[in-house]
Amino acid sequence: MRTVTDRSGGSGPAVYTLLYDGKCPLCRREVDWLCRRGKQALKAVDIACDEFHAEHYGLRDEDVHRELHGIKADGTVTTGMDSVREAYRVIGLGFLVGFTAYWPFRPITDWAYRRFAANRLRVGSWLGREECASDACQRPSEPPSP
Repeated sequence: MRTVTDRSGGSGPAVYTLLYDGKCPLCRREVDWLCRRGKQALKAVDIACDEFHAEHYGLRDEDVHRELHGIKADGTVTTGMDSVREAYRVIGLGFLVGFTAYWPFRPITDWAYRRFAANRLRVGSWLGREECASDACQRPSEPPSP
């Protein structure tokens, strides 16, 4: 398990920092929902933002673009479904996805998440979540401070 130091310079200590793809309409919608429920517990950082640099978090750009990454307050890095589970846990809704951490659900949900992550933009368009024509409907990103 890797650890990183969060040097984002955000106000107040967030319990969990979630590095998400703001270009993915489904991801953006889910993160908006999570943030509304856990304003103090969750910090969302849009990796699609031009100012985002994975190295700032001690990560590689290709890794954070492949699947969801999260950083716990102690610096522990989570990836994939573990990041989803942790995000739900810190906002107090872990019971909704907690079962996915156990057999027989874990291998199935982890596999399904990896398939979704690899095809997230395509899946979003299939479900009618087209990208916005302007930036007006996109959630403001929170890039890390230099």
